[in-house]
Amino acid sequence: MTPEMLAMPTDQLQRLSRYLLTILPDKSALYEHIAHLMADEIANNNSQNKPTRWIVPIGPKNQYPILARLCNERRISWKNVWIFHMDDWLDWQGRPLPIDHPFSLRGWAQRLIYDHLDPALLPPAEQIVFPDPFDLDGFSKKIKQAGGIDTTWAGFGYRGHLAFNETPNNRWGRVSEADFAASKTRIVHLLEDTLIAHSQRSTGGYTQAIPQMAITCGMADILASKTIHLLTDGGPWKQWMLRVFLLTTHRDSDHAITLCHRHPDVRMTCDADSAAPISI
Repeated sequence: MTPEMLAMPTDQLQRLSRYLLTILPDKSALYEHIAHLMADEIANNNSQNKPTRWIVPIGPKNQYPILARLCNERRISWKNVWIFHMDDWLDWQGRPLPIDHPFSLRGWAQRLIYDHLDPALLPPAEQIVFPDPFDLDGFSKKIKQAGGIDTTWAGFGYRGHLAFNETPNNRWGRVSEADFAASKTRIVHLLEDTLIAHSQRSTGGYTQAIPQMAITCGMADILASKTIHLLTDGGPWKQWMLRVFLLTTHRDSDHAITLCHRHPDVRMTCDADSAAPISI
């Protein structure tokens, strides 16, 4: 990544991007755009009597109340939707957090999506799937039962992690790019910089309040989806990683997002701050 690539104007970035890049003027426009895309996908599949099968993040997350409102207004049923939530935080012993814990992604999903949807439109409970630390292979089995994934909607971290697929590499050993791409649902100890980043954004720098473990779907399930739609509202946190992904072809196990270069149908949607040039 050269200084010229980092400083490239946004319009040039959009022209040279290796993938379809949609840039919205601000976060509010981003959330509205994503919500409409998601609602339209369900409605289109329903009209063809086809299921909708998604892997989804909680982050970005503010599109979900808009999505629920659109579905309520348009009477878009989720009865044939399978929704796979890609990750969740765990406590220091690898156990699930209570649903009312401020870091429980299951709790966030309930408050952001399912509490807003008209009960008549909700999917069956068995079609709302979270990775389970007591049944690690259950997530992939459920995806197979559903018939595969149509779209993975994925935010990404400032180091390119998708879900909690942070780099598995450290000074003691490395995982090959191929093995990382084949990774399955697993429990992970989170990297120190992840704990610091989240503490800066949510607990005033108090790292003790940040759960130290998580469960994540593997890269194999993400890469097996028909479409990968990458999303970010991260602004300055994500500018470097976004440009690395859009302007290079390099793949490695240090940055999970680069494994998406293996995939034939990738899109990127971001806010203008995330696509802004970097001056160094």
